[in-house]
Formats: sequence, structure tokens, C-alpha cells
Amino acid sequence: MTLAGLHSLSLAVAGERSVEDVLATIVERLVASPGLALARVWLVGPTNTCRVCLGRGDRDDATPRLHLAASAGRSFDGTPVWSRLDGEFHRFNIGDGRVGHIAADGAPLLLQRDESTELLTHPAWLVQEGIASFAGHPLVVDGRRIGAIGVFSRRTLDDGDLVHLRLFAEQCAVAIASSRVFAELETANRTLADHNAYLREEIANSLSPDGILGTSAAIHRALDQARLVAGTESTVLLLGETGTGKELFAREIHARGTRRARPLIKVNCGSIPHELFESEFFGHVKGAFTGATKDRLGRFQLAHEGTLFLDEVGEITLDLQPKLLRALQEGDFERVGDDKTIHADVRVIAATNRDLLAEVKAGRFREDLYYRLAVFPISIPPLRERVEDIPIIARYFARRARRTVGRPAFELTDDDVHVLCSYSWPGNIRELANVIERAAILSDGRHVDLATLLPMHAPPAPPDGIVTESAWHELEKQNLIAALRAARGKLGGPGGAAELLGTKPTTLSSRLRALGIDAKDF
Repeated sequence: MTLAGLHSLSLAVAGERSVEDVLATIVERLVASPGLALARVWLVGPTNTCRVCLGRGDRDDATPRLHLAASAGRSFDGTPVWSRLDGEFHRFNIGDGRVGHIAADGAPLLLQRDESTELLTHPAWLVQEGIASFAGHPLVVDGRRIGAIGVFSRRTLDDGDLVHLRLFAEQCAVAIASSRVFAELETANRTLADHNAYLREEIANSLSPDGILGTSAAIHRALDQARLVAGTESTVLLLGETGTGKELFAREIHARGTRRARPLIKVNCGSIPHELFESEFFGHVKGAFTGATKDRLGRFQLAHEGTLFLDEVGEITLDLQPKLLRALQEGDFERVGDDKTIHADVRVIAATNRDLLAEVKAGRFREDLYYRLAVFPISIPPLRERVEDIPIIARYFARRARRTVGRPAFELTDDDVHVLCSYSWPGNIRELANVIERAAILSDGRHVDLATLLPMHAPPAPPDGIVTESAWHELEKQNLIAALRAARGKLGGPGGAAELLGTKPTTLSSRLRALGIDAKDF
């Protein structure tokens, strides 16, 4: 096929949808034409979005330049060659060199080896491959120069060939622009679908849509800090025991911040399998690993221009922490199976029930990651330190239970509230919600003694009505030890300590860690 036969190639290019497929079709079909040795396409773009330039460290350079986007050639014996994109001719300033002038002037260029010194950059290569001519043409869409196309031919090209190259370049430019629009639409649709799926999951798992409940001084101190930092871009670290409502505080901070119109994306770091960590955080491309049947956006990309909530951040293993640190510091990451660097503008809120400074000293948590997260730490008080809030929260859960369980007559008496206020709540608000819902299920038109539902009921209060915090902690510790002994050190499952205590194994594990109790000792 000669340049005069490029109309069939135009049809092939127009049939492709992805940018990569369009570019590959252009150069591969061109070099299949008799006489053509090498075909290349350069596209205009910022240097800091080019994969090759990023690999060379040009991360802060936003200067628009010509970047080699596709290349294909065939040597004299027909062997495919010259497909690399990172060589000497990868990048041109617009206006520099013959390719740069094509993009700058918007005019085609035809050079003959025997008539022009401009084609003598590598004279030995020209002679070795029998190159006779070079033809180049700008790629223009709606008056905008988006790149340039160039071909090296072993056959001498003339002005007629240049006309056919112009017609082909016009079709190529339209195909490239169309494929870019299609790719943007596909990305937008994927993002919307992922956002919708994520939001459906969040709604289903929502604990308290009414927000943070309570009037105690302890909860107001924490709320004042949350509202103070909400309007900034600072990273926040929420500290507190399991079930204290750290996620609700994250939602409060996001809702009062400048990013409230954008999504709040949650990642439960403790629930992600080690081998899926990178995919969950950063996404993956189709075929990256077994089971990767399609491209998937990670949580960082979903949270772009919004807020990322890293729950249970202390559970991230030491070997994975550097990857998280890089994404937090630079906002840059690569999807699994892809070498393209993606940038995400994300505000981070993290939460943990661990003492991260102790984890740092023990060598289980990176010190630099800790200081990156703990810019503004907020301690969320446990329920035992805000006893006066228990009636408000309990009656809220009772109202919710009436709807979800279908017990319209279910009510909490003053005696019920007194029982609830005299319990230490190691599982905090989540445990309180569990007890109330269980009581509603069991009620069925009759009153349920809440004391029978508590795994560890407190002893009668002294005459002055006050029990010291140390006494509560000691009682809780002894009760947990008794449960572990009865279960012979087994935490979960039938007959386990968690079942005996009426709580979740994860909650029990958190309490044991907080109290320094090792189940293996029993």
C-alpha cells in the first residue's frame, strides 16, 4: 500500500476506541505499507503527566511538550523494530527540531536525504536502512494542534504523497480526540458506578444517621476540636477504643469542611487481606492478577478532591506502610499492573484504637507515617467517661429498634436506664446498640430485664453513688480473665470467651490488648 492508499487505513483507525489502540493502529498499519520504514506519533501534553518523563523524575514540570506516544518500524528483513518510546527522540520542545517545528508552525514537512542536511541527525542509520525521505504533518482538531505524525520512507516521497498524508493526519487527529473523549466518559462512568456502589454499602452499614449524640463535657470537648479542625486541610488522627464513634467524628469533620460536596470514602484497614492491600487502596487494571477481570478504581482515586477515612490504620502491616506513606505525602500512586502514575488530591482522616506511639517504639509502626497522620489528634472518650450521655443514646437506639425490629411497644424504663448507666460498656456505643436491639427482639410485648443481657453487670454502687474508674477497670479485667479461663483461652466460636461475655471477638480482642491481657496465657 502506498500513501495514496491510506483511505483504508483511515477506516481501520476510526474503528478503534481506546487512545492506545488508535495510536498502535496508526503506526503499525503505516509501516506495513511498502517502502515505509518507521512511523511515529508525538502528542502535546504536560511533562508531569507523561509516563516516560515521570519515570525520569520530571514530576513538577507542567510545561507542554511533544511526547512520543507511538512508534513502529520494520528493518530491511521485515523484523519489527524501533517500538520503544523512551529513546533519544521521545520529547521535543514545541518549535525545536523538525518535529517541534511541525507542531509549532502547523505546516507539513517533506525532506529528501540527498537534498537536505536536516535529515542527517543519524546519517549512518539513514544509509544502513536505505531511508530516502521523511514526511511529517501536524495533528489538528478544531484549530488546536494536538501533536505530529512522521514517517521515514525507503521510497522517495513527493508532494502528492504529502497531500495523502495530510488527509490521513486529519482522520488520525479526529480519531485520537474521539478516543480521548470516550476514555474520559468511560472513566467518569466507572467512577460514578464505583461511587454508587460505595455509597450503597455505606448506607447499609450506617450506624447512626442522626450524628453524634450527647451533652457531656467529655463529648463536647472532642466535638469542639473536630469542628475547629474541620475547615482546614490538616490530617486528623482520631484516637479511641472500639465502638466509641470514631467514624461519626470523621463524618462530622468532613461535613463541616470545604470538601463536603465531594465524597467521604472509608477504608477499613484491618479488614483488607494483605495481598489485596494495594488493589483496595490504589486500584488495579484488567489482568493485573488472577480474578482482575476489569479495571477497578482504588479508594484514593475515588476520594479525589474529597476525604479519605482510614479506619483502624494501626492494623496496616509494616511492609505495606511505605506505600501508604508515599501516597499520603505526594498524592501519587500506581494502580496494580499499571506503570502510569496517578495523582489524587485527598484530605485524610485516620482512626485507631491502638496506642500508635507505643507501636512506633515497638517497631511495628513507622515513625514518619505516625507523624504524617497525627497532625491533629483527637481523643474520643469511651462511654464509661460520659455516663450522662447513656440515657440519650440508649433512647435513640430504642426508637431505632422499634422501627427495624418491628416492636412499636418497646420502651426503656427509668430502671432500665439506671442498669445501663451502671455498666462499664467495654464495647462502648456499638455494644450499647447491640444490647438495646437484642432487648427489643426479646421483648415481644413484655418487659425484658436488661441486667440479664449484660455480660458483666456492675456491683451495687457505694452509698455516695460513685465508683472510681480504677475500680471499674479492675472489675472489667477480672471478668475478662474469668471468661478466658472458662473458655480455656478460646476467643471466638461456640464456647469462646466472646460468646460467654455476649460480645464480638473483635471487640474482646481490642479490650484484651488495651488491658494487656494475652489469651494464650489461659
